[in-house]
Amino acid sequence: MSKLVQLLVTPQQAADTAYVLEVGLEKAQLRKGDISDWRIRKRSIDARRKPIKVNLQLEFWLQNETRDVMPAFLPKQVHNARSIHIIGAGPAGLYAALRAIEAGLKPVVFERGKDVRARRRDLAAINKDEIVNPESNYCFGEGGAGTYSDGKLYTRSKKRGNVLKAMEWFVHFGADPDILVDAHPHIGTNKLPKIITNMREAIIAAGGEVHFESKLTDLEIKDGAVTAIQINDAQHIPCTDLILATGHSARDIFYLLHDKKITLEAKPFAIGVRVEHSQELIDTIQYHGESDNPYLPPASYALVEQVDGLGVYSFCMCPGGIIAPCATRQEEVVTNGWSPSKRNNPYANSGIVVSVEPKDLPNYTPEDPFVCLDFQKFVERSCWEAAGRTQHVPAQRMIDFIEGRVSKDFPKTSYQPGITSVDLNEVLPALLTKRLKKAFRAFGKKMKGYYTNEAVLHAPESRTSSPVSIPRDPETLEHIAVRGFYPCGEGAGYAGGIISAAIDGINCVDAIAKKYTTD
Repeated sequence: MSKLVQLLVTPQQAADTAYVLEVGLEKAQLRKGDISDWRIRKRSIDARRKPIKVNLQLEFWLQNETRDVMPAFLPKQVHNARSIHIIGAGPAGLYAALRAIEAGLKPVVFERGKDVRARRRDLAAINKDEIVNPESNYCFGEGGAGTYSDGKLYTRSKKRGNVLKAMEWFVHFGADPDILVDAHPHIGTNKLPKIITNMREAIIAAGGEVHFESKLTDLEIKDGAVTAIQINDAQHIPCTDLILATGHSARDIFYLLHDKKITLEAKPFAIGVRVEHSQELIDTIQYHGESDNPYLPPASYALVEQVDGLGVYSFCMCPGGIIAPCATRQEEVVTNGWSPSKRNNPYANSGIVVSVEPKDLPNYTPEDPFVCLDFQKFVERSCWEAAGRTQHVPAQRMIDFIEGRVSKDFPKTSYQPGITSVDLNEVLPALLTKRLKKAFRAFGKKMKGYYTNEAVLHAPESRTSSPVSIPRDPETLEHIAVRGFYPCGEGAGYAGGIISAAIDGINCVDAIAKKYTTD
């Protein structure tokens, strides 16, 4: 049985592998000749006070022990196997397809957007020319929104499935093994495309199919079960098991399901702004003045405050990151953030969002599944109007926002299309602005220096999660009224990030496989 030891060292010491091994052996009361192998199992930074420390957990195998390394991914050849159909090639859809191959099922994936390489041209068009392709953008395309939203893999969804398996698959397909070690693992938007391409190639090599620019436009339901799907208003494809993994922004899918009398529900979500500080300032705050320590990574933060009965919190914080234009149609403005693997940009950005319950909204009725979606659309359209009907974002310095002044100028921003100076108090609903104001003041007390007019608010941060859920049976994971229909991932309301979406994709395939195993 391997032996575990805990170390608390300085950041510089943590970067010295020879030192870590020497001190770890001493604490374990072992010599180098006593072990056959070792590894750093977990790593986290403790920056709560000075001096900053790094927590390490080391694992040692003795000479008479074997370190078993099981293959992370065990594909089968499924060319002639039973087919399952998957709509969407984001984290949920891709992981569902990979799990199907392991389970001996043939995945047939339909993705409305383009492959990850071709998709880049459409992202360039948004950034440089402010042209939104409604089928290929930061939300739609191979890898889904996760490809271009930083690649953060931290999740609290430990009870939903095998987190380690999902992480090991990322490593198998090309991610840095450090994601298995770090407390808050991160891949980086620059590295995700190659990993996703490797996943797609593995699916095809095993006999699965992946079709791009293939949009679900209809589905056929008979006697309470899915029987067929329609792709691009043309292809009619028989189907008995359908995993719907379309992500949180596929609004047309929600309307299609509603037209088919499939039960939907309004779902709580969050909406607010994306705040950008200089990374140097965040490092100085979080590292108690050690902003230039080369052994420390760019600092992040997590903030939360209860304001007038609703939570206000940081979302998708991106150290050394970029704010990106994430609209899925021309007449809206949407922001999100991402970071490259080195997190070496001079900006730090984070969503600061207000929790919104359906009942909080003025037009709420229990039977309306679209009340939150309509509110989301209203805010995005309002911001588009305020920014001159362009992909610029309406923006305001933080203290100017609190005091109701239109900002006269701005520090540099990472948001490439550009920003337009407005009073966000006149653009965003009071439900949001009143709580954001109180939260920023409170955050300034928790992080000395955070509350500053050098911080710029970019509006809106609106795609935190799906504003609609598709209810399903908790045991079979099928829709509560339609057999063979598996709502999955963020778009269905069952995930909140890359890893939780991936796990939900795995779980849906396991439910399908179990059905045929027990028949």
